[in-house]
Amino acid sequence: MLVQERNGPKSPKYADSNSHSQSRASLSFAPNLDFSTWVSENLYKIVTVVLLIATVAALFVLRNIGDTAALLCFETQAQNLEKIRMPQLESTVKTISDTSSPYASFRSEKWVVVSVSDYPTDSLKKLVKLKGWQVLAIGNSKTPSDWSLKGAIFLSLEQQAQLGFRVLEYLPYDSYVRKSVGYLFAIQHGAKMIFDADDRGEVVGDDLSKHFDVELMGEGARQETILQYSHENPNRTIVNPYIHFGQRSVWPRGLPLEKVGELGHEEFYTEVFGGKQFIQQGVSNGLPDVDSVFYFTRKSGLEAFDIRFDDHAPKVALPQGTMVPVNSFNTIYHSSAFWGLMLPVSVSTMASDILRGYWGQRLLWEIGGYVVVYPPTVHRYDRILAYPFSEEKDLHVNVGRLIKFLVSWRSGKHRLFEKILELSFAMAEEGFWTEKDLKYTAAWLHDLIAVGYQQPRLMSLELDRPRANIGHGDTKEFVPQKFPSVHLGVEESGTVNYEIGNLIRWRKNFGNVVLIMFCSGPVERTALEWRLLYGRIFKTVIILSDLKNTDLAVEEGKLENVYKYMPKIFDRYSGADGFLFVQDNTILNYWNLLQADKTKLWITNEVSKSWSIVSTNDNSDWFSKQAGMVKKVVSMMPVHFQVSYKNSVTSHKSITICSSEVFYIPRRFVADFVDLVNLVGNLEIHHKVAIPMFFQAIDSPQNFDSVLSAMIYEEQPPSTNSSSLYSAKVPAVHPCNVTSEQEFIKLLRVMAEGDPLLMELV
Repeated sequence: MLVQERNGPKSPKYADSNSHSQSRASLSFAPNLDFSTWVSENLYKIVTVVLLIATVAALFVLRNIGDTAALLCFETQAQNLEKIRMPQLESTVKTISDTSSPYASFRSEKWVVVSVSDYPTDSLKKLVKLKGWQVLAIGNSKTPSDWSLKGAIFLSLEQQAQLGFRVLEYLPYDSYVRKSVGYLFAIQHGAKMIFDADDRGEVVGDDLSKHFDVELMGEGARQETILQYSHENPNRTIVNPYIHFGQRSVWPRGLPLEKVGELGHEEFYTEVFGGKQFIQQGVSNGLPDVDSVFYFTRKSGLEAFDIRFDDHAPKVALPQGTMVPVNSFNTIYHSSAFWGLMLPVSVSTMASDILRGYWGQRLLWEIGGYVVVYPPTVHRYDRILAYPFSEEKDLHVNVGRLIKFLVSWRSGKHRLFEKILELSFAMAEEGFWTEKDLKYTAAWLHDLIAVGYQQPRLMSLELDRPRANIGHGDTKEFVPQKFPSVHLGVEESGTVNYEIGNLIRWRKNFGNVVLIMFCSGPVERTALEWRLLYGRIFKTVIILSDLKNTDLAVEEGKLENVYKYMPKIFDRYSGADGFLFVQDNTILNYWNLLQADKTKLWITNEVSKSWSIVSTNDNSDWFSKQAGMVKKVVSMMPVHFQVSYKNSVTSHKSITICSSEVFYIPRRFVADFVDLVNLVGNLEIHHKVAIPMFFQAIDSPQNFDSVLSAMIYEEQPPSTNSSSLYSAKVPAVHPCNVTSEQEFIKLLRVMAEGDPLLMELV
């Protein structure tokens, strides 16, 4: 009845003729009418379930019956949706000029690029004072809106957005990787070299040119050969450069952790000509570039790290096939490597610059360039901030595999930018970064072209050619200093640590002082021994003797006028702090010379048996002749020399005699010493007369350092045992004659009281 009423009334005829039939139907088919109603109301659900069942059944049948063609087609289409696509470099790129910033017309060849997230630090304030360098500070979303620093160019997020670079589409707002905008801006404004820095590193000596090779071509370029790691072991693809600079248990961020335990120093190096060190990585004192594993396992408390490296160690290059971690806070890029400045965006911030460094090194080989690591160039202060291990996951998981991949990677492309894009594509396929970095690379290369950068020409690679054999004459040896250290929580303690610490302290004090030694004895028996003894302490040991010996690097000189040979040595070591002269009959106890002032003159003026005043009235013709020549030289002296000399002597009828077995000339008086030698000219003034005359003319004796006043000085050695005169508690001992290897061994044994490590040489 309800159905009939919902469908509307029927005609009377229809109702009369079918009344009984409808009544029966209503009774017998009521359930079917209810089911139909349910079906009609849930029809879409039924269809959906049936289709799902049919799909599952079809897949099951396809996989199990063997008809896999349709399924494979389906899977291939799904993979194509996820496949990384290779971008293409445009044949023509529109030039991007700076029309929005206040610095549109500014040009500079040397730039310092830093990222800033807070107000200017003291270190950054010092960076802007670097002569000849323009600091460019790149802001991010964390940077104060009123950030400013006199002398620096600051680009806020808003200013960056107006520059028109394609890379802006890929850069995060809150990260230092926005420095990529700064690199492009610097290139756009004339950059020939870029110092990639951070705002907490202070340049040692406030002069980058003293540490890095700023000029690679032209008159200002240093064209000397550079020490290079040996390529003798083809399986070595990564090195820890900190070992070369004296810290064998410190490792840089980006070194595979499985390589941390390799502590041995390089036994033999080769050499490479300078000029193509397009990427120059500096070492940092204080807080060097270390990872979170080192940072959190090497501290005994909350004290700040203050790690020091050997600043006298030579710079060292990496041959093709061997890599080193490169960071973004103490590195110089020359224009030939500007393409390698791109900081990846799809990896963690702690991994970005390291991945860039390895990627760039591999591509650097394609243009014949190489990386060189330099001794300490900056001092970075440890702020004791968090070092998030999670931010380094890309390093610890992938860096070992990445190095292996890069060393084996080859490309058949004929232009550098094509190779760069191909390598970025391969790294995305291998999962070292994502497709975002591949697209970012294409944008970066287009921006480089747009700001006027010319890609370098390719050079033929030698990676797949047989390596040249390293002959005996090709090897160079350098033994690094061994600084006190901690390795994997095991301290190098006790006597050895104390002794090594002393050696480092002596070397630090005298490591830039040149020792000039005159040998009266047989140099073929003692020259190497003297170098072995004093070469551990001083910058170098120059040996002079009556007879030249090329094989032993002994130079010719006469003791009577040995001072005339010294100006040439001064010129040879123009960067030395000073020059210490000693004859081979006098022993230096260098451990007792630490308190001396290296800016003053040292001589034995307070040792009566060495320094004496001789009257010329009652003496032989020799003294009279010497006095006459002294008088002649004094008369030619400029006023400041002459006044100083006459104020120092007691009488014009006397001269000062000093045996001059030992004396020291600091850097600030070298030019004066040379001027006085030139005044002597061809006059045959004896060494014993000339040296005290020079010293008295240069400065007043009351200003001399008195360190040598406590030395043991006898005119003749003991008749029985010459070693009985020796004492380790004085600064020097005279006389102490050493003429053979046996006597030298005896000397080392007695000197070991002051320097126990000498026993290792016996």
